[in-house]
Amino acid sequence: MKKKALFRYLFCAIVTMLSMLTIISVRSGGAEEAMMKKTIYDFSVVNIDGEEISLSKYDGQVLLLVNTASRCGFTGQYAGLQALQERFYDQGLRVLGFPSNDFLGQEPGSDEKIKEFCTLKYDVTFDMFSKIKVKGRKKHPLFAYLTAQKDLKGRVTWNFNKFLIDRNGVLVDRFGTRKKPLSDDIVDAVTALLSVEKGLPYE
Repeated sequence: MKKKALFRYLFCAIVTMLSMLTIISVRSGGAEEAMMKKTIYDFSVVNIDGEEISLSKYDGQVLLLVNTASRCGFTGQYAGLQALQERFYDQGLRVLGFPSNDFLGQEPGSDEKIKEFCTLKYDVTFDMFSKIKVKGRKKHPLFAYLTAQKDLKGRVTWNFNKFLIDRNGVLVDRFGTRKKPLSDDIVDAVTALLSVEKGLPYE
């Protein structure tokens, strides 16, 4: 009898454990699926002046999101990013800058200092946001989303990674640090997106 009772107990325990694992797996898959269905319009961020805004304010525009730094060998790309927005602003392009101190402490200043630097040094007029983390366990949910997208997933590798968003708020391309803002690849990709109306898929 003792052996039968022990067997019955072990059998029930195994069945319960398998059921719990199934539930966890389904919930995890559901969460991942929900994450993949989001657009950047589902996220809110704090701008460099301390105001929280929803990225839905950019609905219908083509966006280039860039993690920036003021003391990096690629900081000069601020000029190219500004020129890119000026070139395509009237057609609907907006560049969004997200300062980050995640790489060798190359963005140590306060938001106020960052804004002053970008304005005085590079005449930046595109929208800048409060300093955030773009990698690691504490990375901002927006960058967790951007780096988890199918076919384009992967961690931010350095300052000035670039994420291209279509008029529907969907990530469609990304470019590494060394790809200059006015490179043919970026200009061609931006031009192609600007020619697509909101609501139509980008191919």
